[in-house]
Amino acid sequence: MASITTKREGYATISTRGLDFSSVPMRLFQKAKKLGTWDPFDIDLTRDKADWPTLDELHYENILSLSTLFQAGEEAVTLDLLPLVMRVSHNGWLEDEIYLTSFLWEEAKHTEFFRRWFTEVPQVDYDLHDYLGPNYRTIFFEELPAAMNRLLSDDSPEALVNALVTYNMVVEGTLAETGYWSYARMLERDRYLPGLAQGIRLIQRDESRHIRFGIYMLQRLVNANPALWDTLQAKMFELLPIAIGLTTDNRERFEDRFGEGNELIPPEETQEYLSTQFQKRMHALERARQQTREELEQEVAAEIEQDEADQASAPA
Repeated sequence: MASITTKREGYATISTRGLDFSSVPMRLFQKAKKLGTWDPFDIDLTRDKADWPTLDELHYENILSLSTLFQAGEEAVTLDLLPLVMRVSHNGWLEDEIYLTSFLWEEAKHTEFFRRWFTEVPQVDYDLHDYLGPNYRTIFFEELPAAMNRLLSDDSPEALVNALVTYNMVVEGTLAETGYWSYARMLERDRYLPGLAQGIRLIQRDESRHIRFGIYMLQRLVNANPALWDTLQAKMFELLPIAIGLTTDNRERFEDRFGEGNELIPPEETQEYLSTQFQKRMHALERARQQTREELEQEVAAEIEQDEADQASAPA
């Protein structure tokens, strides 16, 4: 990356440029201010504390294992987001940087929520790293920090595409989104640990904005340079088998201990949801290569409007 700015010659917000309030990042920032200001310490864990001692061994291990994966994952994305913030700042993308301030704060808040739950409900005071399987370690210990930290020294669009695919398409858009969707369904179906379920619902709402932003940035990049589609596809299909292997790691560990057919989250439902979300996003990214920039912006703005309408009509 080129040298970091040591002096400035002016500021966008007091120039004729101003701020583009209708832009996708600024619209997401408005949503973050309205929907992302929940406090993990406002969530009532009283019922969770009463439920926890009543769980059988299968449920105990399943909840502890899944929550560990999310706790570590939320800390990982908190730690590894900063290079992207620095990259968009370096590029002068002010609206993107403004939105990313809420993005980083929300990831930190998710990290706080899970640690509070671990401390107050199962009262974990021991190391949980054994729950992290080899595929999990490959993605979170190696691929994610490497792709993100590359942005500190490489200002190529290819480096940015690889970082966004790793962070937003794989870690958030494949693993976290699918995991939270299935986890929330399980908790609400069985009607236990309501504090954990509430926190997950709120995290899902935040993460939907994060994913939308990452996909939008990728759409912009391939729209400006369609040749980047090959870079995007190559990284996606390099990481996808590892991501799928991560879910297999966890399933095999439980089958070894509890036998087959003891999954609390039906794998067929999870796979169908993952496949649907993945295909929808890949189609949107592929379509961006042929769109004009105006068509792209209009399409994403319409999606955000529809999402706002859906949330407004959803039951409280």
